[in-house]
Amino acid sequence: MLADMLGRMVSPVFVGREDELRTLSEAFEQARKEAASAVLLGGEAGGGKTRLVTRFADEAACAGAHVLAGGCVELSTEGLAYAPFTAALRQLVKEMGATEVAALLPDGAARDLARLLPEFGEPSGDPETGRARLFEQFLTLLIRLAERRAVILVIEDIHWADRSSRDLIAFLSRNLRTSPVLMILTYRSDELHRQHPLRPVLAELGRVDGVVRLDLPRLSKPEVAAQIAGILGDTPEFALVEQVYQRSEGIPLFVEALMEREDDCNVPESLHDLIIGSVERLPEETQRVLRVAAAGGNRVGHRLLRAVTDLSDVDLENALRPAIARNVIQVADGGTYVFRHALIREAVHEEMLPGEHNRIHARFAEEIDRDRKLVPPGRAAIEIAHHWYSARDHLWALISAWEASGKAANAFAYTEQIQLLERVLALWDRVPDAAERINVDQTTILEMASEAAVISGETDRGLKFVKGALAELDETVEPERVAHLLVRRSQLKTDKGRRGGLEDLRYAERLVPWPGYTRAHVLTKLGSFLMFTNQTAEGSALTNEALAIARDIGDECLEAELLTNLALGQSLTGDLEAAYRTNERAAEIGRGLRTARIVLRALANNVDSLDNLGRSEQAVELALEGEALARQYGRYRVNGTFIANNRAEALDSLGRWDEAVEVIEQALAMDPIPRTRGHLIRGRADIAAARGETDLLERILAEIGAMQGEPAEFAQEWMTDARLLIELHLLRGDPLQALKVTEALLSESGGTQHSSKPMLGWRILALSRRVCEAAAVTSPGAARDVRATAMALAASLDSHGPVTEAFRLSFSGDFEAAEAAWRHLGRPYPRARAMTDIAAAAAKAGDRETASARLAEAHVIASALGARPMVTEIEALGRRVGTTFAESVPAEPGDASGTTTDLTPRETEVLRLVAAGRSNRDIAAELFISAKTVSVHVSNILAKLGVSTRLEAAAAAHRQSLLA
Repeated sequence: MLADMLGRMVSPVFVGREDELRTLSEAFEQARKEAASAVLLGGEAGGGKTRLVTRFADEAACAGAHVLAGGCVELSTEGLAYAPFTAALRQLVKEMGATEVAALLPDGAARDLARLLPEFGEPSGDPETGRARLFEQFLTLLIRLAERRAVILVIEDIHWADRSSRDLIAFLSRNLRTSPVLMILTYRSDELHRQHPLRPVLAELGRVDGVVRLDLPRLSKPEVAAQIAGILGDTPEFALVEQVYQRSEGIPLFVEALMEREDDCNVPESLHDLIIGSVERLPEETQRVLRVAAAGGNRVGHRLLRAVTDLSDVDLENALRPAIARNVIQVADGGTYVFRHALIREAVHEEMLPGEHNRIHARFAEEIDRDRKLVPPGRAAIEIAHHWYSARDHLWALISAWEASGKAANAFAYTEQIQLLERVLALWDRVPDAAERINVDQTTILEMASEAAVISGETDRGLKFVKGALAELDETVEPERVAHLLVRRSQLKTDKGRRGGLEDLRYAERLVPWPGYTRAHVLTKLGSFLMFTNQTAEGSALTNEALAIARDIGDECLEAELLTNLALGQSLTGDLEAAYRTNERAAEIGRGLRTARIVLRALANNVDSLDNLGRSEQAVELALEGEALARQYGRYRVNGTFIANNRAEALDSLGRWDEAVEVIEQALAMDPIPRTRGHLIRGRADIAAARGETDLLERILAEIGAMQGEPAEFAQEWMTDARLLIELHLLRGDPLQALKVTEALLSESGGTQHSSKPMLGWRILALSRRVCEAAAVTSPGAARDVRATAMALAASLDSHGPVTEAFRLSFSGDFEAAEAAWRHLGRPYPRARAMTDIAAAAAKAGDRETASARLAEAHVIASALGARPMVTEIEALGRRVGTTFAESVPAEPGDASGTTTDLTPRETEVLRLVAAGRSNRDIAAELFISAKTVSVHVSNILAKLGVSTRLEAAAAAHRQSLLA
C-alpha cells in the first residue's frame, strides 16, 4: 500500500486537507454509484499530495475498496513505458495470482498483458493493433475487478508519465463510464511549463464528465502549527511557528526540513540547500552511499545498491542507518530503499561531481547488465540504456538504446520506441563502427522508426524518417525496399490529410513489375486507394491481379484481405449481393486462420451491405454479433468501433436515432482511429441535420474540414461532407447557398464522382430536388440549370437494390411509389418526407383532403423522431390547407412506420421500467445509459403513445399489451 512510502519521522498528525478529503470522498461515492470518476490532484513539489492520497486510500480500503497504486518515474520520459500500470498490475498479481487475473479477461486476451508482465505467458502478435488491444484489456480488467468491489486506481507523478501511459490514462478516463472505478492522478503543478506534454492531456481530461480538478493549496499558519506540534509531540512556541511558517511558506516538506535543522541559523538561500541540509549532517560514507542511491532513481533495491557500492550487506546497512534515522531514505517492501521525497533525491543527485556522476551511472549499467533480476521484470533494458546515456558512454549508450527500442516495441510502446531509435540515430556518427556493433544499417533504423510512427500516429515524424530512409536508398539496387517505403509514405500522407498518396503508390507499383509478395502488397494498397477515390474499375482490376499473386504464393491472409477489398469494389458499383458473398468468403478464410482482423473487417463490411440492401434490422443484429466478437478478441477499439459505426447507420435508417446517438457516443469514447472517428461524427451529423441541431452540425463540419471548401480525397467522404453542408445551408434558411454547393457537387468531374456508388448518387439527387424547389422561389433560372444537371446525371446512373430505387423514385417525383418503398423498408424519416411531398403536390392540385391526411401521418412520424425542421415544414403546410395536429394518428397493428406504437426495443425496455414506477435515474442505472438519454426516450414514448404523463404511458402500455 501507499503507507509503505511514508516516513517514520513525518508528523503522525494528519494536518488540514479536510476540504480535499471531502472532495475525494465525494468522487468515490460517485464512482460507487457506477458513475466512474477521476480526480486530477495537482500541487507544488513537497505539498503533501502523497500524504493526502495515502490517507484517503487507507480509509477507502477499510471501507472495502480495492486500491491499486502505481507511480511514474523520471525514467519514463526516456522510454520506460506503462510504468504505473505495470506496478498496479504487479500488485494485482501479487494479491490474486496471474491465473485468477487472466480469468477476468476474454480467452487468450491475457497474452496482451504479457507485454507488461512475463507472468502472463508469451505476448500476442499483430503489432499494428497490439497497443489498442492492450488498452482494451486494461479497461476490461478494471471493469471486471469493479464488478466485485469498487476500485481506486492511484497513479502518482503523472508529470513524468511516458506518452503511452498518458494515452492509456486518457483512454480509461473516457471509457470507465458506468463502472465503480475512481482514478486519482497526482502531478506537480509547478513543473508544467507551457510546452509540457501533460498540459494537453489535462485539458482533455478536464472536458470529460466526472473528472474533477483539485489543486492542493499550501498549509495555513494554524495548520503549520499543527504539523510542528505533531513532529515535536508538544505545543510549539508562537515564535517558532511564525519563523517556520514564514520560511517554509506553508509547504509541508519544507516545514519538515526546517524542523530537522539542529540550529537556529538563517534559512539557506535556495530550496536545494534547505532540502540537502539534513543530508550534509550525515556521516561522509552515508552521503556517498546516498549519492550512489540517487543515481539509481527514487527507489533502488538492496542487492543492486550493494553491487554498485561494492559494500557488504552489513556495511551497506550501517551506512544507510543514519539516513533512515533522519528520514532521508526509507525502507519499503521488496527489499528496496526509497527517498522520502523525490525532491530529496534530486537534490542529492545534483551534489555529484561530473566524474563521479559518469562512473556511478556506468556501474549501475554494468551491474544491471550482469544480473537483470536486480531490477523489476521488464525494466532492465531501459534502465541500462538510461545509465549508459547518463554516463556519456556513446558506444554503450547506442547499443543499449537499440536493445531497449526492441523491448519498447514488444510492449506496444511505439512512441517510446521512436525516442530510443532517435537516440541511436543521434549517436550514430559518434560511434565509427555503429552498424557492425548492432548488426543493422542506419537505413533500417529509419525504416523501423517510420513503421512505429505509422502505428502510433506520429505522422510528421514518420514522414521525416521515410524521407531520410529514401535518401539513403538506390531504387535501381533495392526497388522492393523503396516500394515498401513509398507505400508507407502514402499512408502517412493520407493520415495527415495531405495529397500525393496516390502518386506514391503508382510509383511503387512501377518499381516492382514482377509477381511476388511486394507487388501484391503494393497492389493491395493501390487498389483500395483507387476504389476510395472513385476509380473503381482500375482498382478492382489491380485487386484481382494481387489476388492471383496471393493465391499463387499461398498467402491466405493476404488473399482474405484482398477479398474484402474486392467486395468493396463490388459494393461501390452496386453489386451488393456479390459483395456480401465475397465478404463471407473472406471471413471463412479468416476463421480458418484464426485471424480476427480479417473476420471482423469482413463482418463490418457485410453490416454495411445489409443496410444498403434494405435489410437494416439484420444489419443491426449482425453488428451486435460483430461487436461481441470484437470484445472477445480484444479488438473493440480497432474493429469494434467501425462495426459500431455501421450499426449506428442502420439504426439511423430505421429511425432509431436515440439508439444511434448512444452507439456513436460510446464508440467515440473509445478513441477510435481518425478515419473511424470521421465516419462516426458524420453519422451524428446526419441525425443533427434531421433534428435541426444546427450548432452541432456546424461544429462537426468544421472538424471534418467541410467548411473550408476543399473536398476530401476519398469520394464517399467528400460526397457526404457536401451533402451535410447542403443540409446546413437549408437549416439556416439559405437555399441559394445550398444550390451553389449542390451545383458544385453535381458538376464535379462531370458527375463521375457519383457513379462509384449509385446509392450515394441517388441520395444526393433526391436532396437536389428539395434544394431546387426551395431556391426556385428567388432564383428560378439557377434552379432550373441545376435541375437539368441533375437530370443528366440521373440518366447515367444505374439503380441497384431497393434503397437505391427508393431514392430514385423520390428524385423522379413519384412520391406515392417512394412512400410505399420507404414503408416497405421500414425507414420512417424518408417515408415522412415522401408523405410531405405527396401532401404538397395534393395541396397544389387543390386536394385538401389528401394533403391533410398525409400531413397528419407525416406529423406523427416526424414528431416521434424529433425531426423539428420537418415538423415545422409540415405544420406550415398544414396551416395553408387548414389542418390541425392536436391529435396523433393511432397506429395500425403491426405497422412499422414509426407511428404511435412503433416503439424501438430500447423504448420498450424504458417503458417497462416507467410502468414499474422507476425514476429516470433508476432506469439509467439499470440500462447503463445516461439519465439524459432516458429523458429523451421517455419523451419519444409519450409522443408515440399520444399521452402527456408517465402514468398515462403506463396505462396505455397495459391497454395496448405493449409489454406482453
